[in-house]
Amino acid sequence: MRIDMLEKNKLRATIQKKGYAIGTCAYSFSPDIVQIAGYSGMDFCRIDNEHSWRKDDSLENMIRAANLSNMSTVIRVDRDSPYEVRKALELGAHAIVIPQIESKKEVEDYISWTKFPPLGKRGFSNLNQSAHYGLINSKEWIDWCNSEIMVGVMVETKTAVDEIDEILSTKGLDYILIGASDLSLSLGLEKPEMNHPLVQQSIIKIIERAKHHKVYTMLGVGYPWIDQAKNYLNLGIDMIEVGHDYSILSTVWRDVGEQLR
Repeated sequence: MRIDMLEKNKLRATIQKKGYAIGTCAYSFSPDIVQIAGYSGMDFCRIDNEHSWRKDDSLENMIRAANLSNMSTVIRVDRDSPYEVRKALELGAHAIVIPQIESKKEVEDYISWTKFPPLGKRGFSNLNQSAHYGLINSKEWIDWCNSEIMVGVMVETKTAVDEIDEILSTKGLDYILIGASDLSLSLGLEKPEMNHPLVQQSIIKIIERAKHHKVYTMLGVGYPWIDQAKNYLNLGIDMIEVGHDYSILSTVWRDVGEQLR
């Protein structure tokens, strides 16, 4: 790729071509993990910045690792942080998601952080990784950011599920990440129970309403990963996140240890 050219968002293009995208999640600080995921054929890796925090340049290098292995990055930022949103986008994230959204007004405010005027209020600088450090035409880069970056929010409370049609009607919203763990607690369960009927009912409602509004849905699944992933892809999930580095390693190592003792 020449330095003066911008590619289509790989994640968006994959969903449009195949009907869905397969990914995973990284909680660790390792660019190596991200690159392994890309070389293994994942379409995306969600890098968590809500419950895991990078205090050095590892986020920058994790996004670089994804680009080198032909994989998109989805960055979950912390709530109420325009700074984190701006930095993630300037580093070259293809998608971004913010947690704990419960109203259309919150979605509108959040989307405005991700778009340059006149679509939003994102501040301009092209001296960054995303813009190839100023070597890309500024107008082309602005247009690319406003049209190609995928903007998502997390629906993970009963209030958000009740307001789902209002949330999904927000202009500029590309996808919903369903947070089944927090949703379980919000529905009154004592612990995360993704397979509980109340949670399943909410997940199905979100998928159905998202299809109606032409908004993508994303969901993370645990072990048994393949069976869970197939189940939710059949239900209509567009972006399936299969485990995360900590859970995959701990599950495999635990099973190996138990079976060899």
